[in-house]
Amino acid sequence: MDKLIADFPNNIEEGLLIAQKSVFKTPNNPIRNVVICGMGGSGIGGRLVSFWVQNEITVPVQCYHDYTAPAFIDKHTLLIASSYSGNTEETLFFVEEARVKGANIIGVCSGGELKEYCQKNQFDCVIVPGGNPPRTALAFSVIQVTNILTKLGMIADTSLQQIASAKQLIEQKNIEIRKEALNLAEFLKGTVPVFYATSLYEAVLIRAKQQFNENAKMLCWTHVIPEMNHNELVGWGGGDDRFSVVYFNTNDLLPRNEKRVEITCEVVSKKTKLMTINAEGSNLIERSIYLINLVDWASFYLSELTQTDAMEIKIIDRLKSELANFQ
Repeated sequence: MDKLIADFPNNIEEGLLIAQKSVFKTPNNPIRNVVICGMGGSGIGGRLVSFWVQNEITVPVQCYHDYTAPAFIDKHTLLIASSYSGNTEETLFFVEEARVKGANIIGVCSGGELKEYCQKNQFDCVIVPGGNPPRTALAFSVIQVTNILTKLGMIADTSLQQIASAKQLIEQKNIEIRKEALNLAEFLKGTVPVFYATSLYEAVLIRAKQQFNENAKMLCWTHVIPEMNHNELVGWGGGDDRFSVVYFNTNDLLPRNEKRVEITCEVVSKKTKLMTINAEGSNLIERSIYLINLVDWASFYLSELTQTDAMEIKIIDRLKSELANFQ
């Protein structure tokens, strides 16, 4: 796992090269909405992109993580199906429903059934390198989803440029990132992590939760400001020192959210310990990728501190095995 996390910048570089060579057919009908479907390590890439482009793209972008496609999907929908293995059953079910509804479908995978499905139905499909855990292939999914929107003229190429600059940032800050990640892992050891940030970084928080779930084999939760001020903040009246709260500071807050963060941290720190980690970068994408890289390392370091196998996912393998025999 440490080698796979260390390879993240190289994956970004390779993903950008794949994107440069990718060509997509022009949809037959105007695109009025974008749907991105995917699960787990494949699906989080779409979530990240949906936040990154929301202030630029002029049509709704929605992410789904289930078997069934929503009723609004039609010939004006661009469906991006992301499945690293190409065999994710929920994604394959979703794609078939979307095909029946007339959606414009593009696959992102390393092969498998999704690749075959796209070839059979003459859908575009971007092929990325396979063979590793999906959670370590995040660079490929975020870049290809971003590139699809770029090549179809729905966003400018600025996002791809910012992903490239984020690669340089995490390479330059590698030592600092890993040092802070070790501090974070030591802070979280033996407690239940709670991750907070503002709404723009909700997908980053979800990625953090997923990484600690899979790599460190621990439960944790996330919430965003300002929404958590309307519910979860009250819950801290019953909080205690079983928890460790981490606030992701991104230095791009609205003034009223800055005040909300100040009050929230004051309330929480009276109940349990709190740590702030500071994002670096000059834009949303750079800050997101910086935090993702830091959290990836922290989840690995915590697995080392607790003598947990970061690669092992036996329960997911068992679930897939039993579902394969379920009719």
